[in-house]
Amino acid sequence: MAKKSSLNYSHIMHASMLISGTAIGAGMLSIPLFTAAAGFVPAIILTLCVWAFMTITGLFLLEASLTMPLGSHFLSIAKRYLGENGKWVTGLLFIFLYYCAMVAYFAGGTPLLNQLLMDLFSFDASGFIGYLIFGLIFGAIVAHGPKSIDRVNVAFVIIMLIAYVLLISLGSQKVDLERLTSSNWSLSLIALPVLFTGFGYHNVIPSLTTYLNKERRELRIAIIIGTSVPFIIYFLWLWVILGSVPRDILLFSNQAGETAATALQRVTENPLLSISVRTFAFFAIVTSLLGVSFSLVDFLADAFKVKAIGKKRFWLTCLTFIPPFIFTLVDPAIFNRALSLAGGFGEALLNGLLPVMFVWAERYVRKVHTAKVIPGGRFTLTIMLALSIFVVLIEVLNVIKHYSN
Repeated sequence: MAKKSSLNYSHIMHASMLISGTAIGAGMLSIPLFTAAAGFVPAIILTLCVWAFMTITGLFLLEASLTMPLGSHFLSIAKRYLGENGKWVTGLLFIFLYYCAMVAYFAGGTPLLNQLLMDLFSFDASGFIGYLIFGLIFGAIVAHGPKSIDRVNVAFVIIMLIAYVLLISLGSQKVDLERLTSSNWSLSLIALPVLFTGFGYHNVIPSLTTYLNKERRELRIAIIIGTSVPFIIYFLWLWVILGSVPRDILLFSNQAGETAATALQRVTENPLLSISVRTFAFFAIVTSLLGVSFSLVDFLADAFKVKAIGKKRFWLTCLTFIPPFIFTLVDPAIFNRALSLAGGFGEALLNGLLPVMFVWAERYVRKVHTAKVIPGGRFTLTIMLALSIFVVLIEVLNVIKHYSN
């Protein structure tokens, strides 16, 4: 009997950090605002359910990715298991969702970078210059290749976690346990869209499958760890915000377009908190940007049937960064609104429904003989398929409600 190869813990750590960094975005600053009406206990239960759902669908996507040749991405997987029409639908969803995400990262990250440059060098990089510097810095990292993305991402995640620990330590001093006891379960589903966005990492799985050369066990462990870190972070964040900030202030902040950190700063009145908020928000944005741009480059390479190396990688990186740069200059608000409407819906389809459909087709239609990444047969897949459809319907209702208002 052949011995199992030993695990490469460095690979697991780096892949986990890329997954966590992609999942944790600046949207985390909005999660307490959307869960405030429901209360702490419903918020945590819902967050746990979303974590479990997104972890399982991520493992399903990994199983489908492992059956494909190295370098395959969503398009190739969709074409193999859902046919030509499935390929085009998947491609359009992927492009729309993640280009909108890139526009949002440009629009949200550039002002924070400008603030950083002003604080350190008294250099004003607002407007066109700021967007250009932002795009050049992170475009260069992505163009250099997966190893550069990996190393920079690890450093950024560490900085983000330090800022997060400072946020938690400052905010926890105001926690009132009585604020954590009230609940309204009927309002809990309102938070579903932002929570699904908070656990969105599936776009990097095909890229990581190639990067780690299909090491099944390492990839499976990385997904479980990489999604568990955001859950722990969100748990503590909800505990601090919902426990220290009165509900009426949170609801007001949500209506005013502010973040939960702004509401927390209003309660604590600590200037150090402002620095921590800006630091966390910036590195939360750029770690998500690195994960999304990493996957977009590989997605485009898969679409054009080229290898993402050398000059070809440079041009693929330009295709990844230039359109969001232009769109942000024209009118970032349009695409931010599109992201708010399509984010949860896209996540539900791309990261919920499609992975389940891929595995169903793999196991029971094409009958590909491969080891299961996650146990369970038709019953498990049927339950996940039903949950995926339920999530999609919830998102449709949210969109209808948005337009009706």
